[in-house]
Amino acid sequence: MSELVTGDAVVLGLRPAKLPSRALAIAIDLAVVLTVFMLVSIGLAVATVSLDEAARAAVAVGVFLLVLVGGPIAVETLSHGRSLGKLACGLRVVRDDGGPIRFRHALVRGAMGMVELLGTFGVVACVSSSVSERGRRLGDVFAGTLVVRERVPAGRGFAVPPPPPWLVGRFTQLDLSAVPDELWLAVRQYLTRMHQLDAAVGWSIAERLSADLVACTGTPAPQGVPAAAYLAAVVNERQTRDVRRVVASSGGGAQPYTPAGDLRQGLGMRDAPPTGSYAPTGTHSTASAGTQGPFGPGGPAPAHSTSPAGDRGRMDHRDEPAGPAGPADSTGPVDPAGPDGSGTSATKGFAPPA
Repeated sequence: MSELVTGDAVVLGLRPAKLPSRALAIAIDLAVVLTVFMLVSIGLAVATVSLDEAARAAVAVGVFLLVLVGGPIAVETLSHGRSLGKLACGLRVVRDDGGPIRFRHALVRGAMGMVELLGTFGVVACVSSSVSERGRRLGDVFAGTLVVRERVPAGRGFAVPPPPPWLVGRFTQLDLSAVPDELWLAVRQYLTRMHQLDAAVGWSIAERLSADLVACTGTPAPQGVPAAAYLAAVVNERQTRDVRRVVASSGGGAQPYTPAGDLRQGLGMRDAPPTGSYAPTGTHSTASAGTQGPFGPGGPAPAHSTSPAGDRGRMDHRDEPAGPAGPADSTGPVDPAGPDGSGTSATKGFAPPA
């Protein structure tokens, strides 16, 4: 089955559950519910032995509705779509747009489940799930829900693209403790799939996720920074802190840490930089190690030339004596200092080889 796609052509990364896993989850749930129903029925039968037959029948109907119908509804509402069987099989009930279900969704699913699962012993549910493109039973169709797989098989994940070099280290003081895991997951899914989206749709999603992240951290995003670059920088900062925590706990906290290299190595990422609108260009590959961009903690990096001829020209100009000097060939080799102090001193700098 294909991945879950919303009406805005956004790939959510959620995969609809297949019929065997759903059947196993329902079997586990029914076993638990029927066991609880039998225990409660036996206890109430002993407690209501002094009542007449009509009262005992009313109590039995109430227990049936409370345990077999109200129990699954309450569990799915409180757990946001995770019952015991679905938790064991790695499944979850979500809305059609990928959001968590609420009471009304669980109520419709539970009411239809009495007819599909208990009334027909699961025959109607199996037929409707087999016919549906995304494996939905009638309860899912009426409630607008979908059962998806939460456990992603190994090897199908994508590395989060790194942020621009000039944003690395800018959010070291940002408080990320209030950001929920659901938002982190949404940001990571967007960053790994943003190149598959339409430009307008991707921009709107990035703006919305950035607004949610700003609301959780309480710190506004920098002016002029694209939303996608801001999200990548914040995710990079969180990964940096996680790697530092792991290194510190393993006894290597005294070692220096560079986000550009050790982060990808600690997370097992590949060295090939992913393509992106804010991916580092070739001009940053010649920067010296440990040099931050113009927005880094150390301030703007001094501009320097990588040409040996330029460095030699500057050093020759610096070592030129202030007073009058005799004629000298500027293109010839530099003579070592003589006894009278004439010539260029060899201790006043380093001249790179030609």
